Formats: sequence, C-alpha cells, structure tokens
Amino acid sequence: MRYFFCLLASSALLLASGELSGRRAPGFSLPDLHLAQHDLQDYRGKLVILDIIQTTCPHCAQLTDLLENVQAKYGGKVAVLSIALPPDTQATVAKFVAEHKVTSPLLFDCGQVSVSYLKATPQNPKANVPHLFLIDGEGNIRNDFGYAFDTRNIFEGDGLYAEIDRLLAAKAKK
Repeated sequence: MRYFFCLLASSALLLASGELSGRRAPGFSLPDLHLAQHDLQDYRGKLVILDIIQTTCPHCAQLTDLLENVQAKYGGKVAVLSIALPPDTQATVAKFVAEHKVTSPLLFDCGQVSVSYLKATPQNPKANVPHLFLIDGEGNIRNDFGYAFDTRNIFEGDGLYAEIDRLLAAKAKK
C-alpha cells in the first residue's frame, strides 16, 4: 500500500511539472546586484538550476534556502541562478541576499527573459513565482516546476535532489 502512495505521488509530480520544458533554454545575459553580467552560455556543461522569484514571496524565500543547500551539496556540477522580477529593486534584493545568505547570483530582469521562459503572452500574461527550470549542460530545459500543492516536495522537500541526481546520472551515461 505504501508503494502505491509513493507511485501515486510521483505520478502527480510528473504530471504537474514540465509543461515549459523539452525545448532550448532562451539565452540571456543579466546583471547581478554588483552589476556583473551573467550569461547562460558561460554555464555550458553544467546543470543549471534557474529560478524565477520575487523577494516578497515566502515560497521563493524557502526555495532560496533550499538552493543554497543544493549548491553546497553538488558544488561545481550544478550552477544556481536566480532571477528577480519587478517590482524588486537593488535595495530589496540586497536585503533578501543578506537575510538568506545567498551565495549564488541573483539577477535582475525587467521581464523579457522571464517572459520567454514562462512563455507569457498578452493572452496568457501569468508569471507565477517561484518557477524553477532545470537546464542540462547542452542548454535544453529538461524539466520545470511551478509552485503548487503537488510540487511542494520540489520546493520544500527532497524532490529537487532526486531530479538533480537523475539528470546528473543521465549526463554520466553519455
């Protein structure tokens, strides 16, 4: 019976994720808090975890803390990049970085990069945060997760570790 519930939970997670994956990751070069540019191309060969956040979002804060642990566990195999959306400013991002002891780049986007990742249009203008993208070393979006009840394990539990392990194992087989 326990196996059935684990299988059911895993199935629900797979169905709730990935609707924006299976495509080439849009390229970008965005500034961080210190105005250094970060270009997605510079991270080729690594698994990139890209999250789109707002500093006022409590789930985003929880994800940021989790991503700091991910960075510590996987080191150079994984690159974590976060993108802050308006109305965040240098002041709100600086406060967020200090409060959460963020060591990975937190980038500023006026909306264009996030819109391309989230496939937002005037007819579909949603930009729900947090949203997490897993980009392989060749620059393809392998999976994505929007925060929802059935994806909470990715954002708050150990589900993200399982996804990372799966992608790193697939890369090792190549």
